Amino acid sequence: MKTIEVSTTRREELLDITHLIENVIQESDINDGLCHIFVPHATSGVIINENDDPNITLDFLDVMKSMAPRGSFRHDRIDGNGDAHVKSAIVGASETVPFHNSELLLGTWQSIMICEFDGPRKRRKIIVTIIPE
Repeated sequence: MKTIEVSTTRREELLDITHLIENVIQESDINDGLCHIFVPHATSGVIINENDDPNITLDFLDVMKSMAPRGSFRHDRIDGNGDAHVKSAIVGASETVPFHNSELLLGTWQSIMICEFDGPRKRRKIIVTIIPE
């Protein structure tokens, strides 16, 4: 198990972390197994989606905004981020990806992305657990 950290630069963004996950697998010296990615935050999440067309990430964020518009939640009276909590719950906090010969078995256009819904943040933790075959 290894914890890595990333910084985000906008209130809402998708950040491709595939290369960071690949580094953890390489460092593990395990050839085959499962890689579990967990984001321990209540206002972010993790997804697998297309990495080639940047419009996909913009479309994704637009859909999330329409599903959970900012400023429309009772929790906003506390700290103004009720929408971020709802978006995080919809997306989920983890993904599991198989790997073989120390390479993630993602599709051609797939990437692992952290979803920031309440940024920018200097430190978002990502816990990566390697489970040998």
